[in-house]
Order: sequence, then C-alpha cells, then structure tokens
Amino acid sequence: MKVAKLYKFGDIRIEDIPTPQPGPKEALVRVKACGICSGDVMSWYIEKKAPLVLGHEISGEIVKIGEEIKREISLKEGDRVAVHHHASCMSCFYCSRGDYVQCNSWKTSNIIPGGISEYILVPEIILKNDTFLLPDNVSFEEGALVEPVACVIKSLRRANIKSGDIVVIVGLGVMGQIHIMLAKYFGAAKVIGVDMVPFRLNQAIKAGADDVIDVLKENSYEKLKNLTDGLMAQVVVVGPGKVDVIYESLKLLSKGGTLLLFTPTPPEEKLCISVNDIYFNDITITTSYSCSSEDMKKALSFIEKKMIKSDLLITHRFSIESVKEAYELTAEAKNSLKCLILF
Repeated sequence: MKVAKLYKFGDIRIEDIPTPQPGPKEALVRVKACGICSGDVMSWYIEKKAPLVLGHEISGEIVKIGEEIKREISLKEGDRVAVHHHASCMSCFYCSRGDYVQCNSWKTSNIIPGGISEYILVPEIILKNDTFLLPDNVSFEEGALVEPVACVIKSLRRANIKSGDIVVIVGLGVMGQIHIMLAKYFGAAKVIGVDMVPFRLNQAIKAGADDVIDVLKENSYEKLKNLTDGLMAQVVVVGPGKVDVIYESLKLLSKGGTLLLFTPTPPEEKLCISVNDIYFNDITITTSYSCSSEDMKKALSFIEKKMIKSDLLITHRFSIESVKEAYELTAEAKNSLKCLILF
C-alpha cells in the first residue's frame, strides 16, 4: 500500500509498504479521506516526530475485524467510520475528572501507520472508545472533519462563553472558521474574526461572522473598541501559536474576559505579561488541547445536522501522489482552508 511519509519539514515521500493484517483485537480500515491538520505544518512540532506517516483526520471503511474484538463491539465489516487517532481508557484518575487527553492510554494509543495511507490498523482501545459509525447523510469527506470539529467543540466549552458575550476569533484558517460557525451555539451574541488574508476574511463572513478585522489595514484594538462601543470582547480565541499574536490578543479582552490559547508555541518561546493587570482585571487565560470521544460524538452530531458548512471548509482535494502540493498549500496559509487527501 502507499503511504505519505515525512522525513523533515517539506520532505515528504510516497512509499510502498506491506498492507498490515489485523490481529485478534484490531481492525483494518481502508482510508477514504484524510485531512491535513495545521499541526502537520508546524515545523518545530512535526519534525520532532519524524520520520512519520502523516495524517490523523480520518474517515474510511472497515475491511476486516479481528475475531476476538468482533464480539465486543457493535461495528462490523463494511461500516463507514470516523476514526480518532487516540483514545482514553475512560477509567483512570484523569478520565474520571474529564481530562481525557492527559490519560496515559490517550497519549500512547495511535493508528498504524498514520492517516495518509491506503489502509490503517485500528487498535482495540480506539475501536471501543473512539471510532464512530457515519450516518447515511454524512459523506467520507465530512467524516474527515469530525476530529477538527471536535477540537473546536472542546475549545468553545473551555472558553466558558456566557449568553450574550462578544467573541473574537484570531486567525481564520479552517479551525478559526469552525469556531465562527459554532460560537453562537455556545452562547455568543456577536462573533468577530481577525486575520490578514482577504480570502479568509471573506470566508469568515460566509461562515457567520458578524464583522471581521483586517490587521494589515486596521488597528485591531481600535476597530474592536468601535465595534463594541468600548466594551471589547469577553472571549478571545487565539489560533496562531505565536507569542506576539497572543500578547496583542490580550488587549482585545474586556474586564473579566477569557483568553483561550488554541495552539502551542515553540517550547523556547515565553509570554511576558503583567500579573497585576491580569489579576485586577480578573482575566482568565486557558488552553484547549485536542479533544475527547465525547467531543467526537458531539462533532458528528453537528455534522449530521449540517451545522458545519463543509463546502466552505473543504477548499482543495488531492490524491496521495500530490500530498506534497497539499502540504505546501496548507503551510502557505493563504487561499485555502481544509485540504483533503482522497483515496
């Protein structure tokens, strides 16, 4: 079978490897669609994992299920599924308090060899806890959006939006666009997008943003002040993992506001802030890392109900032979949103 293997940032090779055979507690899934994640194009983040087969936003068809696990799950051969690349045990200390991504099983479980592959092996824990049957009205392309939508659902939960809040989304790539599509479901009264790419600013209006701010043409602080009659935003979600963007985004918060960091920065970068200002303005700074099986279920429900505009999000489609082109287009972060690899 063919796989797309990354050796270093930009060095992606299409290789042939043997198609794996499932053990008694595994399943073999024929991949139908896999998205390229923004994390896949962060050089500092992805290169520390190299060499690796890229991809984790997966939908596909179950080809074969091991005899032992077959008796323990409701899934069957021929089922169309969305597969998460990690799964929690659902019983440890972290799982008991809802911190699923801190579970050791979540951190150590994975699909084999990776999503941009003609076939993947899915281990027992993922089959049991984080593999979902696609409804008839959900396509394979939409199925590949389940994991990214789930990450946004977790983010908006952790942002603690209150009814009537003004929410600002900084960075309008595909994850920013999904935040815009769902923020009002979580209570936002007004949603404002911030970016510097005209294509993405225009897409944000189509996604449901009430206003957008072009940081190349406008001062984001002054523009937001005018848009909110001086109140500013109660929630600011920062997409780019850049310290200077995070620092500037803090200025967009109202008193009592929440800043949510959606993407990590390189480990050597530090954020310097005034604790005095944070303290007396009652500012909350929080994070949102990945998602859980509960978020995956909710995401699939939203997609089934057509609350996610997949035709707006999916801008480019490629074959596995053209992964390098898809990767470069995603890394450019301009006139694209979600690039899918289709099989």
